[in-house]
Amino acid sequence: MSTPESFGRPPLVDAHVHLWDLSHIRYPWLAPPYDDNNPNGSVEPIAVDYPLDAYLADAAKWDVRGIVHIDAGAHSEDSLKETQWLQAMADERGLPTGIVPFAALNEPGVEALLAAHAEHRNVRGIRHIINWHPDPVRSYSPADVTTTDEWERGFGLLRKFDLSFDLQAYPGQFAHLAELIARHPDTQVILDHTGMAIPGDEDGWGVWRRGMAGFAALPNVAVKISGMGFTWRPWDAEQARPYVLETIELFGTDRAMFASNFPTDKLFGSFDKHFDAYDAITADFSADERAALFGGNANRIYRLGIEL
Repeated sequence: MSTPESFGRPPLVDAHVHLWDLSHIRYPWLAPPYDDNNPNGSVEPIAVDYPLDAYLADAAKWDVRGIVHIDAGAHSEDSLKETQWLQAMADERGLPTGIVPFAALNEPGVEALLAAHAEHRNVRGIRHIINWHPDPVRSYSPADVTTTDEWERGFGLLRKFDLSFDLQAYPGQFAHLAELIARHPDTQVILDHTGMAIPGDEDGWGVWRRGMAGFAALPNVAVKISGMGFTWRPWDAEQARPYVLETIELFGTDRAMFASNFPTDKLFGSFDKHFDAYDAITADFSADERAALFGGNANRIYRLGIEL
């Protein structure tokens, strides 16, 4: 529902949201002990239940028409349970509009899991976080599984079930991932969190820029602009401006979309801090371009079918 604060802003289809009920589903990354030796920093502030109403309260100044729930790091054995929980919520309340669950694409039983996820009507894609970096504090896994035949085989199964792929990786992995994705032109890929640039790496911006250009050259790759706090902590709108604008320039206003990554990005600032920045950065864009970035592209690329 529109509010006075949202007047003049385009409708929002939030392309990256997490919800969780810690008593219902296991989330190992949200359990103690908490420390700073991980890509998010300490997650203790968000290690509390985050139901749909908490999200809607955070986003109250925006005209939210739909949300895409992305796998929230549940225990791998609870992946299907998370999908079932979210689909029941969607059936009752109309949100989340789209669901992108977890599946480890390199696992032998992945085909059966993909089939089980795909039976739920709001499921649109799969995410398997594959960030690997030489610095173990940054890595989400001990090795880059995307270089294995098993992982590409799993990726190749997505098309069979009409599933997209949410790609969360680091720029140092982009060159070989672009080659892999080019071999699967019928699978829609959505790159998460603005490509997760690491400016402190050697030639960090150059590696990011070249990798992003390689992805942008593939018509089946789109990008979500979110996760400013993965690149800078703390961050501000002026830092974010060239990062956001260069991403949009590379992919175009028809293949980029704004996303909250809430409540994870709550570690780095309020919902309004993030979206007010994106709003200001695109203030000179046309109304049609802004409508696409804030809602239309997510609606189309995730095949949500929302009337905006």
